[in-house]
Amino acid sequence: MSELQTNFVHKPLNGTETEAFPKRWFYVATSASGATTKRDAESPEGFADIVCQSALAWVDFRTDNFDKDAPVAAKLLGFSDQLIASFVGESRITYQDFDTEMGLKLPSIQVRFLDVKPHPLLLLLKKNFILTVHPTNVDRRFGRLRRYAETVLRKIPTGISDQDKLTMLLVRIIDENNERNFEHLREIEERGDELNEHLIDPKAMRDTLGPQIYGMKHALLIYLDSLWETVNVVHALRYGDAELITDDPKLLERIGILSSEVNTQIGLAEHMSDVLASGLEVLQSIYNNQLQALNNRLALVMTYLTIIGTAVLVPNTLATVLSNSAFDLEPSDKGWYIVLLVVSTVVSTAFAWLWAKRAGWLPRRMD
Repeated sequence: MSELQTNFVHKPLNGTETEAFPKRWFYVATSASGATTKRDAESPEGFADIVCQSALAWVDFRTDNFDKDAPVAAKLLGFSDQLIASFVGESRITYQDFDTEMGLKLPSIQVRFLDVKPHPLLLLLKKNFILTVHPTNVDRRFGRLRRYAETVLRKIPTGISDQDKLTMLLVRIIDENNERNFEHLREIEERGDELNEHLIDPKAMRDTLGPQIYGMKHALLIYLDSLWETVNVVHALRYGDAELITDDPKLLERIGILSSEVNTQIGLAEHMSDVLASGLEVLQSIYNNQLQALNNRLALVMTYLTIIGTAVLVPNTLATVLSNSAFDLEPSDKGWYIVLLVVSTVVSTAFAWLWAKRAGWLPRRMD
């Protein structure tokens, strides 16, 4: 086993291998006569020889460290350093064509609640095979396609050109990736439905709804950005300009269908974003209504305090004035003095009430 191949040997944690955890390396190949073979393994030993002898092949590699292992895997299967360097690290390149080899980088979307993360799916193409490299933690993206890989290759006619064969296989791989991405929009929609349920609940904590709506819109923006990357890659393929891609109009139409499906998903995601924007407006209206109601209550309290203050101020003023020695009140004046204070209190209270009523400070109807 070579040093490069040794780097890809992986042992399961429990020492055994199960169907639930597919092996990291997989290939399926068809010969010129149409016979197909497939194999999965933890090491790519012998893969390069089988691919070279095949009429058409697909090699899939799952890795825990994309930036480190992708260049090694590509070099092991004969791709140039220049091609793979275009896609690793912080590079934003999604399409690269070097005539005899080309590369595509598509997003593989992973959603956990509202945590949306687009992981890289690298597709490297040569004349007779495709290498796909993607992270291990992306929902076992090609589990179903691995299972039916032989059937997929058998359905590709043997009498057509190498470009036609490669394009048909490429379309199937891209379509499988897109379908898994589309499934995650359903999960985001389910979270959105739960959020709508909270919006119509009058007992819901309003201070938590704002962050939840923001989190939903942020998840949708990341999802939309990933879909637009897919559209850019598909658009680069749709005219068949690359030497490795077919120029057959019927096959190119399939690529156009892929683009239409992605655009449909973009439309659905944008519609959901508009619905959430409406939810934010509704939430803002609720806040405004609550603030207005609070202001009205405070104004009513201030009105009552004004009436009470007026009712107390007038008799207090009279009492202060009459207590002056200039008036020389006697104990015998107690009767009319008390009557004066009571009458002044009642009159001033009634006057303040009528004034507040005419000014519109009091509700017209009191329960």
